[in-house]
Amino acid sequence: MKTIYVVGIGTGSAEHVTVAAIDALNRADVLFIPDKGANKSDLADVRRSIIARHVFRPDPRQIGYAVPRRDAQSADYGEGVADWHRTLADIYAMLISDVPENGIGAFLVWGDPGLYDSTLRILDHVAEPIRVEVIPGITAIQALTAAHGIALNRIGEPVLITPGRKLGAITTDTVVMLDGQMAFRDADPNLEIFWGAYLGTPDQILVAGRLGDVCETIANTRTLARERHGWIMDTYLLRKPE
Repeated sequence: MKTIYVVGIGTGSAEHVTVAAIDALNRADVLFIPDKGANKSDLADVRRSIIARHVFRPDPRQIGYAVPRRDAQSADYGEGVADWHRTLADIYAMLISDVPENGIGAFLVWGDPGLYDSTLRILDHVAEPIRVEVIPGITAIQALTAAHGIALNRIGEPVLITPGRKLGAITTDTVVMLDGQMAFRDADPNLEIFWGAYLGTPDQILVAGRLGDVCETIANTRTLARERHGWIMDTYLLRKPE
């Protein structure tokens, strides 16, 4: 049976890659590199730089694959995502067919495979029997709090993690991910915000302060950064001031 490693590589820094991840990448016969188009070529380049730095076997076999865009205009968000996953599952099946029998293939996953990443769900749709092993990675949340020099949780208090489209009234400390609509603009201006983009990379940007004071700074910075790079990955923590 073929083995598929789903390897968390952190949020862009080659130094975020764990020893376990390095060992897994060196055991793999084939490394899969997603290509999200010219505007997001940096994401593939980061993966290749991690391979160049940490994979010691000569000429590791790398297979790039195009990632289709999800139909963001679908009236049914859940069904739109499900259709996208089924399309990706067909692509994954073709990639896995290139793994030798009893061999190992590895997907290099941004951040951690268990947090707002769909690789594991997509692999569930692959018909060929495979053994899946997950190697955890540093998440954007960890990179965010480390960059700001703060603890994620306050003593004895919970933390909510949500996508931007589900952000409502803030009743507890809240981490927001996947917020293309900048939902923080509708939040209580008296909240504290700790925002970061391109976390762990040389292009990292950080803004923190009272939301009402820095909201437009973040919105403008985010817009300009996306125009400059062609893509953006950002996350933020909202909380009531102590």
